[in-house]
Amino acid sequence: MTDRLWNANYIKVMTANFSLFFAFYVLTPLLPLYLSEQFHATKDVIGLVLSGYTITALLVRPFSGYIVDAFDRKRVLMLCFFGFFIFFAGYLAASTLLLFCIVRTLHGGPFGALTVANSTMAIDVLPSNRRNEGIGYYGLSNNLAMAIAPTIGIFIYRYTHSFDLLFWLALIVAGFGMAVDGTVRSNKSKELKELHSTLSLDRFFLLRGWLLGANMVFFGFCFGVLSNYLAIYGKEVMGIEGGTGTWFMLCSVGLILSRLQGGKALREGRLTHNASVGMVISLVGYIIFVLMPTLGYAGYYASALLIGLGNGHMWPAFQNMMISMARHDQRGTANSTILVAWDIGMGLGILLGGIVAEHMGYAAAFWFVALTNLAGVALYFVATRQFFLRRRLEENTL
Repeated sequence: MTDRLWNANYIKVMTANFSLFFAFYVLTPLLPLYLSEQFHATKDVIGLVLSGYTITALLVRPFSGYIVDAFDRKRVLMLCFFGFFIFFAGYLAASTLLLFCIVRTLHGGPFGALTVANSTMAIDVLPSNRRNEGIGYYGLSNNLAMAIAPTIGIFIYRYTHSFDLLFWLALIVAGFGMAVDGTVRSNKSKELKELHSTLSLDRFFLLRGWLLGANMVFFGFCFGVLSNYLAIYGKEVMGIEGGTGTWFMLCSVGLILSRLQGGKALREGRLTHNASVGMVISLVGYIIFVLMPTLGYAGYYASALLIGLGNGHMWPAFQNMMISMARHDQRGTANSTILVAWDIGMGLGILLGGIVAEHMGYAAAFWFVALTNLAGVALYFVATRQFFLRRRLEENTL
């Protein structure tokens, strides 16, 4: 493989990743409204229903990391993408809250496996000396989807009030991504990995990076609450009906700027630097967000830019740090570990956020988010950074 970063296979994998996250994000901010309006679900029930998706993804991801490392990655990838695609049809068929809950919960399985398989394929098609940088840019496809999808979804809902149209859009876009991934070629994906005669926990979870994963739970929790309850919070507390799409777009602008700005540091292997900068910026963003009733629209939109900028620096740094602690035959496991940690946080955030909002209000829920983020930042500087520096396998990651 040449040292060219933007090779055809890498672009295809990024395009497929954009498609799967577009299909995901076009529904995410509107599902609480859908459950409230269509099924008259209460806030805590909404949290319970939506958390099922993340919990299932969490349960599947450790096994998917092992499967991606052990079997033909291309076949695993396509099977996962088909499962992710077909479940969108289930939303159209779900006529009761129970059926919707079942479909939504099961849908988390192929999503969890697909994100592991696709990101591992991206690592395979990247030249090894451009991997840190390439993984950072790979995240841009997520960020572009986050910028565009919620805005389009909210626009469609505002003018049509048709959730069925949104479900059809997600189904079609997911199908497109599956077709693109079907054309990816990678020699590494054809090499069957030698199965260990004795299965161990380390085949499903990268034990070497346990504290890094634990730290990521804090940040996943914060974004879980924010991304799922932003639209309904803006409507009920701030009186903002059309600003959610703009918020997600500004958050994604921050994510994109951070990837462009932090590319040099990633290329030089300065992972802990990127993580540190990102966490501090993101913390400021969350604090501004919880203060926004007194700061008004300026605080609302400024928080989006800062949270995006911070997460955009932090996420690829944490992902590369985890990969740097793994052997070559554990890349899928490393990817699934960091994603599992994020899922645990997201799931807890969605579930507990709904419960706190039901009993204490959304303002209390988002103050809880800011304090959780502060705790995560403190854990990193007190323990996680040195933990990584002691255990990394690649010496050029500082």
